[in-house]
Amino acid sequence: MRSGNSRNSSGGGARKGGQGQGQGGGARRAQGGGRGSGKGTPRPEERRYDRPEFGGGPNAQPQPWKRGAGSGAGTGSGPRKSAPSRPRELQARVEDAVRARHDRPSKPTAQSELEGERLQKVLARAGMGSRRACEELIEQGRVMVNGEVVREQGKRVNANSDKIEVDGLTVATQSFLFFALNKPAGVVATMEDPDGRQCLGDYVNNRETRLFHVGRLDTETEGIILLTNHGELAHRLTHPKYGVQKTYLAAIQGPIPRDLGKQLKNGIELEDGWARADDFKVVQNVGKNYLVEVTLHEGRKHIVRRMLAEAGFPVEKLVRTQFGPIALGDQKSGWLRRLTNPEVGQLMKSVGL
Repeated sequence: MRSGNSRNSSGGGARKGGQGQGQGGGARRAQGGGRGSGKGTPRPEERRYDRPEFGGGPNAQPQPWKRGAGSGAGTGSGPRKSAPSRPRELQARVEDAVRARHDRPSKPTAQSELEGERLQKVLARAGMGSRRACEELIEQGRVMVNGEVVREQGKRVNANSDKIEVDGLTVATQSFLFFALNKPAGVVATMEDPDGRQCLGDYVNNRETRLFHVGRLDTETEGIILLTNHGELAHRLTHPKYGVQKTYLAAIQGPIPRDLGKQLKNGIELEDGWARADDFKVVQNVGKNYLVEVTLHEGRKHIVRRMLAEAGFPVEKLVRTQFGPIALGDQKSGWLRRLTNPEVGQLMKSVGL
């Protein structure tokens, strides 16, 4: 019995000693942890957030909208309250101050003080090539701005007001569109037709920008007709003052007198006045079938048909092959193509733009 109690006593003492060792080991580990974390640096769970930079400090006041403030501070289970709303007058003044700050003009910088865009960028956007290719045009002295040759890279221009030319031809720097359509016979030369007939608008109805036709062609007349959104150019191309020539091929029946061309150039009297051709020539003759070319700068209705009919040669078929410097070429009937930059420049040059 004594030996058993001794064993129990020693076992209990060992256990107590083990507990003491555990406590001592824990204390040593806590001290070791404090030393390893840096001099004077508390452990994360021991850090305090009542310093001034965190909104605390000796003069800090409890915030009613923070968790734990007020009556629930001891337990941390108090309800979360919303921030008090500002009076309407104060809120209005704050909003006005914020709006005034954002509306205030920013300080001018060196970039904002410069006006316009770089010349090579404007040329590239107008379709004259890549920016590098446009820089080469400038280096070669082929670009003029307001009548002066420009060789300076990075020169800033105003695309809306400055006249920019490449090789003597004006560049359409704005968002203008220029198309040439080979109008088939039977198509009405209007953008819309109330009777539902096929018209010019059917060929460009997928364009976001509104286009309009330059001049007119008879419904049964085929050939080139221009479409654009450049109002001033369209006006000048159709105004008699600028004398833009149009060329037609007409199929007639002969024989024709040798002086028919002279008669047309001297003038044919019509019911609305005299009409004169600028040029006339026979292109083809097979038996009694003649194909003649008539060039004139007038734009009156049915002018070519009426002139030849008055001379005694009714037209069987009529095709307009050229409008100013723009030729129909081998463009197929019903095809729409975009004019090239040189063609647009030639058009503008022909009317002084």
